Amino acid sequence: MNKDIRHCGIVEKVDAGCTRVRIVQSSACASCKVAGRCHASESKEKTVDVTGDYTGVCAVGDNVTVVVSQRAGMFAVTLSAVVPLAVVMIVLAVALAVTGSEPVAAVSALLSLIPYYILLYFLRGSISSRLTFRIET
Repeated sequence: MNKDIRHCGIVEKVDAGCTRVRIVQSSACASCKVAGRCHASESKEKTVDVTGDYTGVCAVGDNVTVVVSQRAGMFAVTLSAVVPLAVVMIVLAVALAVTGSEPVAAVSALLSLIPYYILLYFLRGSISSRLTFRIET
């Protein structure tokens, strides 16, 4: 069983310490013949910075495969979706129990995300060290 997440992309920039790769994430129906006429299909372009020296391995315009471990992907999903949802739900329940006012509880729950995202910003260095991409040759 493979524990990696792969995306095909095109190299945009190659430096000694960082290679920038543009990947296209598309939904399953985006490759359908009628996807241009259907509003359900969706694709997004994203840019990924791959740390490491890939100067001799790839050049600008090359098609490459960007790989990240499944564990790192789950860590990213946890930080971006699971933890914020848990924070909002806990603060909502506590604020509702304490104040008894739904509007106050809702605003408190939404404002509780501000310290969380500030914390993520200050921990971005250690987080990015756990979310490393590599180019598969």
